[in-house]
Amino acid sequence: MTTPAPPSEPPASRPVSRPLGVAAIGYAFMGKAHSNAWRNVASFFDVPAFEQRVLVGRDAGAVAEAAAKYGWAESATDWRTVISRDDIDIVDICAPGWMHAEIAIAALEAGKHVLVEKPLANTLAEAELMTAAAAKARAKGVQSMIGFNYRRVPALALAKELIAEGRIGRVRHVRAAYLQDWLSDAQAPMTWRLRKETAGSGALGDIASHAIDQVLFLLGDQVTEVSGRLNTFINQRPGEDGTEDVTVDDAAWATLSLTSGAIASVEVSRVATGRKNSLQIEIYGDKGSLLFDLENLNELGFLDATLPVREQGFRRILVNEPEHPYLEAWWPQGHIIGWEHTFTHQIRDFLTAIKDRTQPSPSFEEGLNVQYVLNAVEESAANKSTLTVVRH
Repeated sequence: MTTPAPPSEPPASRPVSRPLGVAAIGYAFMGKAHSNAWRNVASFFDVPAFEQRVLVGRDAGAVAEAAAKYGWAESATDWRTVISRDDIDIVDICAPGWMHAEIAIAALEAGKHVLVEKPLANTLAEAELMTAAAAKARAKGVQSMIGFNYRRVPALALAKELIAEGRIGRVRHVRAAYLQDWLSDAQAPMTWRLRKETAGSGALGDIASHAIDQVLFLLGDQVTEVSGRLNTFINQRPGEDGTEDVTVDDAAWATLSLTSGAIASVEVSRVATGRKNSLQIEIYGDKGSLLFDLENLNELGFLDATLPVREQGFRRILVNEPEHPYLEAWWPQGHIIGWEHTFTHQIRDFLTAIKDRTQPSPSFEEGLNVQYVLNAVEESAANKSTLTVVRH
């Protein structure tokens, strides 16, 4: 009698005796930031052994040059072939949003752990398909995570700890403003980020996704109701063949009602002249308040309203002590870190989750929750109405 062969396991669930093989898809802005993190994470954190196997891009010459510069062993132009390789265990998706769903679903079905840049997808329907694929893969030991890297800013991680400890009491309202000015010049040329078919949305998906995720992350809350507005201030820009219509928003505003009863206001813009990359977050509770600005990312403002009035005032916490989140791995006290370190922390947490076989955060489900809010903001703006957020 022949003994039937045991059912095959997906690659991610099998014990791996060799270093984990990593493939990154995309080598421009985000690809460079992620590559820097992969290149440096093992120098500072105790993580599972891995190798930067292959960097994928559409231009063979450019991606080969980037791979050599960023520490990848090889380059390729066909992501489908790469994710089918037995020596690839992790797929890091740094490509534009319109490619996220197809690549992520294929990689998950191939048994690869997946990290994908935010926002999860360009459409709600795509995000739902990705989340379903992630849940199915998770049951087989395949992990997935969305790259909201600002969760890994030590000052914001500390803010979450202080809120969870009750140091500012019951949160009443939050103000989150993410402001940039790289599109303030009306002559700034068209890019894929200004076309709805490739970007999905403008400032809304690009940077409001970060602001909304921070509200949900810091408070551990959910959005129940949304009122939103979008605006495009510069409707046409120089293109390759003359003037081209801008089909996404330049700025967005939203008022969010939360399950806890708190109210959050969110404002984002890519035409806020003079603001380079300013994510400002203000959190007001009945026992204190917190202030943060990404342009001073090593600092957190904290007011303890339980002190006598004569002693109250915002104190500046320089978040550089070994006792602060992630900072035990870096430099002596007072030696500040930068924006790029958030990606190193992100890779560290992702690799640790893979080693421990635990669900990393933010999950695709958390990314989908942000997508529901983004979708509601867009619908509210179009209908000039307030919408109840319904999650499935």
